[in-house]
Amino acid sequence: MTRPQMTLEDYLAMLRRRWILIAMFAIVGGPIAYGISKTLPSKYTSKTLVLIEQPTVPTDLIRPVVTESISERLASMQQQILSRTRLEPIITQFGLYPEAKSAPMEDLVARLQKAIEVTAIRPMEETSNQLPGFNISVTMDNPRTAQAVCTAITSMFIEENLRLRQQHSEETTEFLAQQLADAKTKLDEQDAKLAAFQRRYLGSLPDDDKSNLNILMGLTSQLDAITQALSRAEQDKNFAESQLNQALDAWHAAQNGSNPQTLDQQLTLLEAKLADLQSRYTDNYPDVVKAKGDVAALKARIAEQGQTVSDAHGSNDGTKPMLEPEGIQRLRIQIHALAQVIAEKTKEQEDVRQQIKLYQARVQSSPAVEQEYKELTRGYDTALQTYHELDKKRADSEMATNLERRQEGEQFRVLDPASLPDHPSFPNRPLFALGGFGAGLGLGLGLAFLLEVRDTSIRNERDVEFALRLPVIAMVPAIEPVAHAKPKEGSRSLEMNGGVGAGAGARA
Repeated sequence: MTRPQMTLEDYLAMLRRRWILIAMFAIVGGPIAYGISKTLPSKYTSKTLVLIEQPTVPTDLIRPVVTESISERLASMQQQILSRTRLEPIITQFGLYPEAKSAPMEDLVARLQKAIEVTAIRPMEETSNQLPGFNISVTMDNPRTAQAVCTAITSMFIEENLRLRQQHSEETTEFLAQQLADAKTKLDEQDAKLAAFQRRYLGSLPDDDKSNLNILMGLTSQLDAITQALSRAEQDKNFAESQLNQALDAWHAAQNGSNPQTLDQQLTLLEAKLADLQSRYTDNYPDVVKAKGDVAALKARIAEQGQTVSDAHGSNDGTKPMLEPEGIQRLRIQIHALAQVIAEKTKEQEDVRQQIKLYQARVQSSPAVEQEYKELTRGYDTALQTYHELDKKRADSEMATNLERRQEGEQFRVLDPASLPDHPSFPNRPLFALGGFGAGLGLGLGLAFLLEVRDTSIRNERDVEFALRLPVIAMVPAIEPVAHAKPKEGSRSLEMNGGVGAGAGARA
């Protein structure tokens, strides 16, 4: 017979009926589990706490080269340290497993890897991403062996951290030095191109535009002045040559006894020219001053010419050549000097014209030169900027490397050395006993419930209605003599069954 759905009262009644069975299993379970724990081999766990100290020099002054987070670096170091190549010497050094000679080394390494546990300490502040440290625990059969292995593993973590940081810093510095050398080569190439361009277009660079225009304007003014000076020199020379010709004619005529009327005519012309100039210019004007000087010189020559003629008639030696008068010699010297001035001015004029052509060509070619110069300077500035950036990074990397060599960077420091366990971490016998008690209690409850389910006894009104499918009219309790003891549960159940049956029969 399947039983109706049990209520809380049914469960409590079941506990009252089966409490002995449940208690017996619960009491027996604890000692049995404790005894089983005594048979298991003891395991001892040695623990150490390693703190992660920040660099002694602030990161604002010297930026660390190692940018990998401590979590990633710790995971990487854990994989390297717990590898076979690193753990096999520890197994051999401490003789961890007696079966090392017969068992494969891979199995022994796997056992040691399971015995080592590295646990990171999470930061107390949620905003902090830096781990404050980590725990290393090693579980072995012997407490001193566990302590020794834990100390060795901790030393390996510290040494590996120093080695990795220093190696990474040195490799970064070497890489930046190589990049800096390449940047220096490119910078030298750009510098050589720029220097060759500046030599090639010297004076035509964009910075020379203003000076070229100023020089060109100055040369133009200089050319005008030279042209005017050359024109005046040519006029003076022509005039001096005409005077020389007249003076020579007069002198030769005097030598032949002729009347020197030509000098008087020339003086008349000069005086007329002086009067014309004085009517147009002041007395300080150069042409007026020069004309006055010419008139005075011609008058002196006429007077001298008259004296020379009288001297020539009184001379006894007519065949002796006579020297040219001083006026003619001065004219010849003047003409020669003017000729030299004209030659110099002509040469200066040609030189200035060549310079003007040069600066005009520079001004005209300035836009094309400026475009090419901008391209070269842009490449040079880029190479120079790259060189300076790499040089600064290399200097920072060298300082960070020196910091790592002096062990003043981020490093691991042992806060709690590897402990010597005084009691085994496994098995935990009180916990085993408590677990055995719980298991016995659960087993007793399960067995009691199974017995209740398999029991088909009718104990209450619900059981009668569920078994007979008929309602119960009345319940007749068992009547016992007063002197008798309290009936047992079984007899009471039988009487109750009889009463129920009677009631059912009466209803029928």
